[in-house]
Amino acid sequence: MELKRIETPGIAHYAWLLSEGGEAMLVDPARHVQNYIEAARSLGTRITHIVETHRQEDFVMGSAWLAKRTGAKVYNGNFETFGHGDVRLEDGDTFRVGKLLIRALHTPGHTPESMCYAVYEDEDAETAWAIFTGDTLFFGDTGRSDLPDEDKSVENAGKIYDSVHEKLAGLGDTALVLPAHGPGSVCGSGMAERSWSTLGDEKTYNDVFTLSRDEFAQKKGGERIPRPPYFRNMEKVNLEGGLPPTIRDGDVALHTVEDFAKASEGERIYDTRLPEGFAGGHIPDSYSIWKGGLPVFGGWLAESDSPIYLVTDRDEDVDPAARHLSNIGLDNVRGALAGGFEAWRDAGQEWQASGTISPRELKEMQNPQVLDVREIDEFESGHIPDAKHCYVGYLEDKLDELSFDKDQPVIVTCGVGHRAGVGVSILLKAGFRDVRNLLGGMKAWKALDFPTE
Repeated sequence: MELKRIETPGIAHYAWLLSEGGEAMLVDPARHVQNYIEAARSLGTRITHIVETHRQEDFVMGSAWLAKRTGAKVYNGNFETFGHGDVRLEDGDTFRVGKLLIRALHTPGHTPESMCYAVYEDEDAETAWAIFTGDTLFFGDTGRSDLPDEDKSVENAGKIYDSVHEKLAGLGDTALVLPAHGPGSVCGSGMAERSWSTLGDEKTYNDVFTLSRDEFAQKKGGERIPRPPYFRNMEKVNLEGGLPPTIRDGDVALHTVEDFAKASEGERIYDTRLPEGFAGGHIPDSYSIWKGGLPVFGGWLAESDSPIYLVTDRDEDVDPAARHLSNIGLDNVRGALAGGFEAWRDAGQEWQASGTISPRELKEMQNPQVLDVREIDEFESGHIPDAKHCYVGYLEDKLDELSFDKDQPVIVTCGVGHRAGVGVSILLKAGFRDVRNLLGGMKAWKALDFPTE
């Protein structure tokens, strides 16, 4: 028996490959499936079972495409919200992978159809060896409870608590916990930074075990995590098991400066450099979304069919950037600027700059206009005095409500400066004349012990 965790970069997604006796199950595949096929080959096995814990919302699933590539059958629960599946499992149903016994457990709460899968080394085993927990149970956290209905977040959090205690808690403290996401995922908050965990470990520190049902439901159900708009599209495409990839490495054409200027005019340009680079110089009206932020913020600022053009640090960054967008269903990447912004600058094309500012400089300003683009819970935990708040994902739609003076400097801050860079670019596109990124953000501000409220 061998187990491999295969991560999808940028979205903190974990797929799991479990091999035994010449067969293998792949749990929760993402869209680009070649890594899974190669991982199975490296173990000298083949993927025979594709298992889904729930209909994912933060990425395009690869179940249907992987099934077509391998001939494996798709296993999931007997619920309409899965939308597809070759083998529909009821709560308590079992199947085998080699000599391993896999038991399906219905664990609603994160989503109505959520399933977990307990793995037993044989049919006589009294405790589980491992549990594929999907988004029901993470390391140090559980999945968010607002996705089925934001108004029923507390009720759904109670369902998560019941699922964990009634279906998982008695499976054995030595059982490995194998979730679908890790720290950084938009499907939860506060996940622990650890590589592995067991059910016994989780019982010592995870809120779902250490709090009462009511305490947990109120805390989890009271979370205010932004819901990216592309989640709705993921729900639709994942009803059919996702989509095959349409962009392979090398498919995004590199354009000369002249061709890029003509093709991208009036379209979305994503500048994937760090915010410092964007501030120094960028193509007018482009968005600043650092490469690692594309799998989240790329989806906040575009529809599924929106044409997108890329400006990257290096030409070799184009393929990873396009794949980040592909993972959330943004396939219409029309081209990238060969040589990046340096080529644009050297060709004498028009460019624009934005400002940066240090915490010390900001502290000395008189009555500054400060915009904090972090999540609301971050903002309320401590922010610069008199700062206004708007989460960066909502900024384009809510700019008018902020009542900033476009002719006076606006300072944008977040945790360290990445999300603020996105906000800076949105303000510039909206006609603000002097926009500055507080580099180091609230981390630097607090490190200097400057006042917060």
